Amino acid sequence: MAMINYCTILFPLLAAIMIYSVSANFHQDVEITWGDGRGQITNNGDLLTLSLDKSSGSGFQSKNEYLFGKIDMQIKLVAGNSAGTVTAYYLKSPGSTWDEIDFEFLGNLSGDPYTLHTNVFTQGKGDREQQFKLWFDPTTDFHTYSILWNPQRIIFSVDGTPIREFKNMESQGTLFPKNQPMRMYSSLWNAEDWATRGGLVKTDWSKAPFTASYRGFSEEACVVSNGKSSCSNGSGQGSGSGSWLSQELDSTGQERMRWVQSNYMIYNYCTDAKRFPQGLPRECLSA
Repeated sequence: MAMINYCTILFPLLAAIMIYSVSANFHQDVEITWGDGRGQITNNGDLLTLSLDKSSGSGFQSKNEYLFGKIDMQIKLVAGNSAGTVTAYYLKSPGSTWDEIDFEFLGNLSGDPYTLHTNVFTQGKGDREQQFKLWFDPTTDFHTYSILWNPQRIIFSVDGTPIREFKNMESQGTLFPKNQPMRMYSSLWNAEDWATRGGLVKTDWSKAPFTASYRGFSEEACVVSNGKSSCSNGSGQGSGSGSWLSQELDSTGQERMRWVQSNYMIYNYCTDAKRFPQGLPRECLSA
């Protein structure tokens, strides 16, 4: 599915900076890490499926680690009664003070929409949730979900439409993930204790196995190997002014994001004063 780019068109970086730009062959780019055969790569590496039954879910991770990048994945979510299931697609670093950038798709009863949950963790600290309903059925076809992560911002996009921007506001005391390399992960698992209507609706195991499908994985990224980045200065702060390394939302992108947030956002931590009785987080006050 073609990506709609509301930002400045990407230009090649200067020769001094080496960026990986790859379209997927899942055999080459990822490894299935759990699920005892429930994760499968087929179609000569073009298609990956994860399945979930009452015994186990399944998951995979990228072979590369990234310190900044633009990661795209086309996903077709579990169809029918997906209540209790979670399909997660995210970037994460290891350790107890991890960084993480999340897409989570919370299943629902047949005919009811998925909840798209987003979050950003820095040094193990999260609580930055925004949730959305999608404006299409994500189970009938593949749709592209993108994470753009550069030193200035994180942009979550769906089919090229930005839905959320998390800016680097370290100067105002807000933590921002910029020092820890992350891998891409995805998994399909059972979370019936909380995923659908706060756990009131349980997984219907008579519908198992549940299956999510993946294709079109691509990475334009500073890849870290043996502690060294493929971006020559190590920080990813290159001088390719039109690239994802310095990409930001133009006026059209901002307008599209406002449209999504006005019509499809169902939770925003920045407006939840009851959750933060001591005051909203700094980045909410500066937004």
